[in-house]
Amino acid sequence: MEKVREIVREGRRVGKEDPRRVVHAFKVGLALALVSSFYYYQPLYDNFGVNAMWAVMTVVVVFEFSVGATLGKGINRAVATLVAGGLGIGAHHLASLSGPTIEPILLAIFVFVQAALSTFVRFFPRVKARYDYGILIFILTFSLISVSGFREDEILDLAHKRLSTVIMGGVSCVLISIFVCPVWAGQDLHSLIASNLDTLSHFLQEFREEYFEATDDGDIKEVEKRRKNLERYKSVLNSKSNEEALANFARWEPRHGQFRFRHPWQQYLAVAALLRQCAYRIDALNSYLNSDFQIPMDIKKKLEEPLRRMSSEAGKSLKEMSISLKKMTKSSSSDIHVLNSQSACKDLSTLLKSGILNDVEPLQLISLTTTVSLLIDIVNLTEKISESVHELASAARFKNKMKPTASLKKSDSVSIGRAAVPIKSHDSDDHVVTILCDADVSNTVDQSRGETSVDSCHHVAIKIDDDDLVHEKHEVGEIHAHTSCVSCDPSDASDVLDSSNKRINSSN
Repeated sequence: MEKVREIVREGRRVGKEDPRRVVHAFKVGLALALVSSFYYYQPLYDNFGVNAMWAVMTVVVVFEFSVGATLGKGINRAVATLVAGGLGIGAHHLASLSGPTIEPILLAIFVFVQAALSTFVRFFPRVKARYDYGILIFILTFSLISVSGFREDEILDLAHKRLSTVIMGGVSCVLISIFVCPVWAGQDLHSLIASNLDTLSHFLQEFREEYFEATDDGDIKEVEKRRKNLERYKSVLNSKSNEEALANFARWEPRHGQFRFRHPWQQYLAVAALLRQCAYRIDALNSYLNSDFQIPMDIKKKLEEPLRRMSSEAGKSLKEMSISLKKMTKSSSSDIHVLNSQSACKDLSTLLKSGILNDVEPLQLISLTTTVSLLIDIVNLTEKISESVHELASAARFKNKMKPTASLKKSDSVSIGRAAVPIKSHDSDDHVVTILCDADVSNTVDQSRGETSVDSCHHVAIKIDDDDLVHEKHEVGEIHAHTSCVSCDPSDASDVLDSSNKRINSSN
């Protein structure tokens, strides 16, 4: 009795994790009940006979959870059965011309050759990814048709009945899969990538608080709960096989919703690969939170401000990408956070070069600079992820829904160009605006007045268009427009690490 209760509890848990599993079970039952009519309905049984079992077998092996997987298997099985059936009939006819003595020998040679070649082709990566099941059915059908044809006089009728029942079973699976509560592999892949972006964003935004706050040993349960919540990123590390399978299934699916027939599923895998690289850095970063060797808080405080900004802005950038991907809209908000994280990275490199860590012990210095290096890698990867998501948005033709606009006017009516400068607003909404200015034009105008192009007085009219609200602000004042874009150069960190190594060697 206890085992029965345990099975019931497990069934409830599986059903609650994904209610679509319950629906899928009913869909498979419906398809099997439908094709079983070949046996129960006498006119159909008179036409197909025992071969009606092939329809039942087709439903059992073809019906998969998603539409793409079902459609891919169904097409593979139908095409493989058709081709193998034709070749099997041809092989039987060719062997029968040689006489009853040579016929079985030739049939055995034909079966050996096709089985050996087909099995070898299955090792090709591209073939294995999409057509492995089809080749397996090809080997099976060719062997059955050619061998059974040796003892069966009505080989054409046999091949016709088997092909017909296979196609009927496959069509039943495909129709029920598409029109009865369909599960789209493309939608699942899209949601998985967006969820992975959100998961990594959560860690980076929580890391700043976890790293710079002392652990309260008095509330162990709360600490463990918070740590487990942080470690959700580990699901991203093990998602490669699932992503590749979903992308492969999605290629078979017809157009549905905003997903076109030739939707750029390969670009999703490119984004996923970058996310896994970022997750590996995060995994290494997380090890410093759980390490027995902890850096004193007063040393961490020396680099707290730029490290907090780097982690926070990188997390916000991934969050914005996740939102835009879920809504399937183009958004440049993530680029602004990327620029801010790179600016914080530049400030951190400058702070490290100033010698602020000269009085830190070697072991503590190694741990701290490793954390810094990992965060720099994460910031750089965030920029690459942002670029990859933009490529996906363009290739998939996402809609333009969020359109931040900024206009810049000078008192001397100088034209506006293309040097991007991140400017933070100081209101409660914490919007960030990118002001565009032309370094070459401003240089020419300012030099003619005997002034530098770094500081100039502008009249700024800023308008931010968002999905839910619109803010308009007018400011007149001094804007410091830097003509060089802020970049996060790993070489700056490497210089600091080299100097740290020299200090450690000298101390030893």
